[in-house]
Amino acid sequence: MSAPVLQVQALKKHFPVTQGVIWSKVLGWVKAVDGITFSVPQGETLAIVGESGCGKTTTAKLILRLEEPTEGHVLVDGQDIHTLKGGALKSYRTTVQAVFQDPWSSLSPRMRVRDIVAEPLVINGDVASDIVKARVAEALDRVGLRPQQANLYPHEFSGGQRQRIAVASALVSNPKLIILDEPVSALDVSIRAQIMNLLVDLQKQYGVSYLLIAHHLATTRYMANEVAVMYLGKIVERARTKELFKSPLHPYTKALFSAALPAHPDVVREEIVLSGEVPSPINPPSGCRFHPRCAFAMPKCAQEEPKDLDMAPGHMVACHLY
Repeated sequence: MSAPVLQVQALKKHFPVTQGVIWSKVLGWVKAVDGITFSVPQGETLAIVGESGCGKTTTAKLILRLEEPTEGHVLVDGQDIHTLKGGALKSYRTTVQAVFQDPWSSLSPRMRVRDIVAEPLVINGDVASDIVKARVAEALDRVGLRPQQANLYPHEFSGGQRQRIAVASALVSNPKLIILDEPVSALDVSIRAQIMNLLVDLQKQYGVSYLLIAHHLATTRYMANEVAVMYLGKIVERARTKELFKSPLHPYTKALFSAALPAHPDVVREEIVLSGEVPSPINPPSGCRFHPRCAFAMPKCAQEEPKDLDMAPGHMVACHLY
């Protein structure tokens, strides 16, 4: 396996909870991301799944330098991205791109498609205008749009076409890594498969790596080589996609899978109903964060934080049951 494009090491992001406007005092910390480690090899897709509020999007923002980490490191091509300046920073910005969830709000309504797609080249690179024009036409062609459509505005396209424009903009600088933040969840079901197929085909063709943020398990199963399951800022289980779907180990992973629609109506599955709500990230439970909602919780679970255990080659779980 090739060296990872992205390495995340013991990454934490804690947001202060303050009171008052002028003399504000810190009352506590929201532990959005609390010590996670993973890597993404060249040409592969890692999916991060979990309920809303588990820290998936904060993780993506840390990798895109939209947030500064409280602790830990994000390495792209072996370089710590939060220490980059000048030319190295511009180079990083062409290496890592993003496609966001909502194609209605992620594209500027005042810019023509050619300017939206060209933006990563114009801002981060010193590229001649004729080359920019050729690269934009090539990027639109890659995602199944006609180069003549470059003169139109986003409102002249459907949702699926807008997401294709967003993908073209992400591809135009030939990145090594694209962060896909729920890339198909805002689209009609009929369009989702088209965009997913497009992303998979582009990966095969150009060897780009994806970090997929998702809570739709069917998307994850189709697109990802490896899956990390996140709960309250921690990764509780990580494995190759086939292995994880075949034999999930963590009680939370099992509950997530049981809540998803089966592939066929006749498939009978154990129904796991979790008690209570997701605890507040301001004051997360001691020990294992999942223990207040876990049917298998032992006294140990409330006191000790579980360590990451390797159960099989490439299958990690953080649970006292094993």
